[in-house]
Amino acid sequence: VAMAATGRVMRAVRVFEFGGPEVLKLQSDVPVPVPKENQVLIKVHACGVNPVETYIRSGTYARKPALPYTPGSDVSGVVEGVGEHVAAFKKGDRVFTLGTVSGGYAEYAVAAANRVFPLPDQLDFRQGAALGVPYFTAYRALFQKGCAKAGESVLVHGASGGVGLAACQIARACGLKVWGTAGTEEGMNLILRNGAHQAFNHRDPNYIERIKECTGSEGVDIIIEMLSNINLDADLQLLARAGRVMIVGCRGRTEINPRDTMSRESSIIGVQLFLATEEERHECATAVLDGIEAGWLKPVVGLEYPLEKVARAHEDIICSSGARGKMVLLL
Repeated sequence: VAMAATGRVMRAVRVFEFGGPEVLKLQSDVPVPVPKENQVLIKVHACGVNPVETYIRSGTYARKPALPYTPGSDVSGVVEGVGEHVAAFKKGDRVFTLGTVSGGYAEYAVAAANRVFPLPDQLDFRQGAALGVPYFTAYRALFQKGCAKAGESVLVHGASGGVGLAACQIARACGLKVWGTAGTEEGMNLILRNGAHQAFNHRDPNYIERIKECTGSEGVDIIIEMLSNINLDADLQLLARAGRVMIVGCRGRTEINPRDTMSRESSIIGVQLFLATEEERHECATAVLDGIEAGWLKPVVGLEYPLEKVARAHEDIICSSGARGKMVLLL
């Protein structure tokens, strides 16, 4: 990314070595990036915090950015400037992104113009920062990879987080029967307010049996799985014939019996948003913007942190007792 030759500097979080949350360093003398051809410079108002950003920071993720780098992808804010050949946006436009080039934990961020979308007036900047990865991932898991159809059933594991709530809202609006799990009473109430027909506490030792009682002999058509290293073996027992588990999140290895897939001809399907084609991203964006216009897509913002507390945010997103909406950094 080209840096400003004008001497303009900004506050931004920088990572110089992989490790724990303590490697996140807030600096106040980082040059403001300059948008190149087909790029947009955004004055960041809020940035979403995603679990994957903690994996990347730790150095355990498959994709490792070159050091040093600024984390963060989902920003919302106002267009500050545009590079050559950008006609879709102008200075002053409210926007959100699905990914930045320069990193989102910063006062300014550069993004490719085709990863920037208009932020409707119905949503504030905090909600705008909760749109990108959560809603695009949920839509991709349900429809682009999971082939969900109206009338089918979906179980969303970890439904009170950003992706989980997005999946509940989208699935309910598209005519699916929606069940969700959460780890607290507050989380269960939250998912019921956001599209789930029924909620289960995954800290209840018997919650799998309760789900089976609810689904009856039919089983679940689709499971959106945020913690597959813990839940995958049990998920395979819950599926309907030709059911599919969509792997959205995983924090380690697990053991399953492949015979469980044979008895139902079920599928285990991985979901990675960064592998989406340009056409698939456009389809996700269209669905998200249509949902906002229709009024059923309403991002739920959970914990909010100033940029100075970014290390605490990274600790909390992994170690907190239960998610309650999308975690955001405010600038």
